[in-house]
Amino acid sequence: MTKIGIIRCEKNERKCPLTSCIKCHDEQLQGFGGYDECSLAGVFTCRCPGDDFTDMVRIMKAKGAEAVHVVTCTFSGKQDGSWKLGNGFCDGIDDLAEKAATETGIPVIKGTAHLPEGYSVETFK
Repeated sequence: MTKIGIIRCEKNERKCPLTSCIKCHDEQLQGFGGYDECSLAGVFTCRCPGDDFTDMVRIMKAKGAEAVHVVTCTFSGKQDGSWKLGNGFCDGIDDLAEKAATETGIPVIKGTAHLPEGYSVETFK
């Protein structure tokens, strides 16, 4: 069983309780579709400009996480009733994910629930 951490964005923390992200995690759907089984190691909320992002991944790793997923709304937005790539909450998510993966040695994956049509999860190692 793979232990997974989730990092969400402060810009959506008061509007979204991660219901769909946790459901997808529990059922290995969408962004979590590559796992046979997974368990939740923990959840952090990233605050702009993301200075603590790598530390959050490092702490997740210390708590047993083998991978960390970044919620879809950081890099995608809902438009006309469906999720589209772009217009997410964090312009710097690729740099943050790449730096954290490089410095911690565990993968940081972009995507949880509500994946845009045609999007395949992007993994930084």
